[in-house]
Amino acid sequence: MSKEWNATLYHQISAPQVSWGKKVLARVKLRGDERVLDAGCGTGRLTRDLLEALPRGHVVALDVSRNMLDTARAYLEPDFGIRVEFARCDLLEMPFECEFDLIFSTASFHWVLDHDRLFRNLYRALRPDGSLIAQCGGGNNLARLLARVARLMKSPAYAKHFVGYRFPWEFSDAETAANRMRKAGFEQVETSLEEAPTKFETAGEFQSFVESVILHRHLERLPQAELRQNFLAELTRQAANDNPPFLLDYWRLNLQGGRV
Repeated sequence: MSKEWNATLYHQISAPQVSWGKKVLARVKLRGDERVLDAGCGTGRLTRDLLEALPRGHVVALDVSRNMLDTARAYLEPDFGIRVEFARCDLLEMPFECEFDLIFSTASFHWVLDHDRLFRNLYRALRPDGSLIAQCGGGNNLARLLARVARLMKSPAYAKHFVGYRFPWEFSDAETAANRMRKAGFEQVETSLEEAPTKFETAGEFQSFVESVILHRHLERLPQAELRQNFLAELTRQAANDNPPFLLDYWRLNLQGGRV
């Protein structure tokens, strides 16, 4: 599967992710001089908030997508200069060791399938007394939408294109996540799940978000534009009949722990 995104569009329509991320960031206590890793920075909208809270600090904005990093660089570098640097890297291949006071991440970890290795890498990247504060999809995240997607994938029009397709997310429950974090070495671990239902006003807004933010890996398997549009149109039609319509049943997994 490709690791690239339509970063320009994501920057415009990622308001739900930014809203959740701001709530997570509000829980972060900073002196203002820390060195922070934004693990899965996307287009940098939350990285900007981090940098503004770190007038004497430094942020490494990391993402696996070149498109995301190019957009983040154009968005951040003019205002923050050398206080932000950019790293294109898979979270499972991070080279950092004892480098960060804080690792911050939202809406990224669920795209990583090996969470045991992920948490080991994050723990290794922290300095002693450093902290991880993060949020990602978890639990029954998008269960209604993904059940519809699974049925559609098996239908005659699409089934041959999804042979051998691997589910692209890890939606952990809170207890499993806590156990994985402790196994990696984290202490003072806190995890929890919270509902985050997200409603869209129109069919067009719903379809654009689902296409660009949720199902872009699925849609890469469909070779013709007509197939992709029909796939999305059917999901949008079903969502229009929900009460309320165009509601995505998001769940967020909160993660917090430290390195002693």
